[in-house]
Amino acid sequence: MPDYRLRIEAEYEAIESALSALPDRVLSTLSALELAGVAALLHNFYNGIENIIKQVFESRALPIPQGESWHRDLLIAAVEKGILSNLLLDELKRYLAFRHFFSHGYALSLFPDRIEPLIAGIELLFAKFKDEIESAMR
Repeated sequence: MPDYRLRIEAEYEAIESALSALPDRVLSTLSALELAGVAALLHNFYNGIENIIKQVFESRALPIPQGESWHRDLLIAAVEKGILSNLLLDELKRYLAFRHFFSHGYALSLFPDRIEPLIAGIELLFAKFKDEIESAMR
């Protein structure tokens, strides 16, 4: 099995671990510290998504976008290269926006009602992502 395949599998496991740590209760009942933890898990989820896409690019000898907008450009290039669908791109853009907010903001600026929609359906989104990645790897 090629190294990139092992790295993708490791990322899948890390994402699954992050998803399993998400709370199964309403976020408005969490403390500010607990909510910051949830935000960190969402951030980890999206970072894992990007890491997997980069592994697919490397396996195909495709250049990984550079520059200030590389996160957005990576998603767009993944669609252009047939790795991800436009539908999945639209869903992942919300997590990209959250990644940017979380990376450049303050943990005390988090609002449960803005995070709840990201958690709802995240496991289904991850399953769709895995399906598309696996199809692209064939």
